[in-house]
Order: sequence, then C-alpha cells, then structure tokens
Amino acid sequence: MSHDAQLSRLVYMANQIGTFFASRPEEEAIAEIEGHIRKFWDPRMRRQIASLLDREDSGLSPRVRKAVLRLNQTLQMSI
Repeated sequence: MSHDAQLSRLVYMANQIGTFFASRPEEEAIAEIEGHIRKFWDPRMRRQIASLLDREDSGLSPRVRKAVLRLNQTLQMSI
C-alpha cells in the first residue's frame, strides 16, 4: 500500500471514530476521539495521523483534527 493510501486509510478510520462520537457534546467527543486513538492505535499510526495536522486538505473532520492536535500536544509533552 502506498504512503498516500495509508494516510487516506488513517483519515477514514479517524473520521469513522469521530462519527461514532458525533452525538456527544464537542469537548466530550474530542476527548473520546483522542482517548480512542491513544489506546488503540500504535505509535506509528499516531505519528502518521499527526503528520497531517499541517495540511489544510488533510480530510480530517474538525473534531477529529482537534482530537489529533490535542493528542499530539500530549505526546510531545511526554517526550
């Protein structure tokens, strides 16, 4: 699978997680999305999804983007 295809798959998966929590209030949904990605995605997948934060055309939904940004900040602080 190409690198772009891998990233597209991760975006799809992350947005599916976001869809699952769509009925929750904003902050709760962001925390749940972040927690799910932290618990169930391996570090390589988390790094790849975080690499998309600088791209406006990443395809991440707004809540998922916020969750990934929060996760990335948390991971940066733990280094």
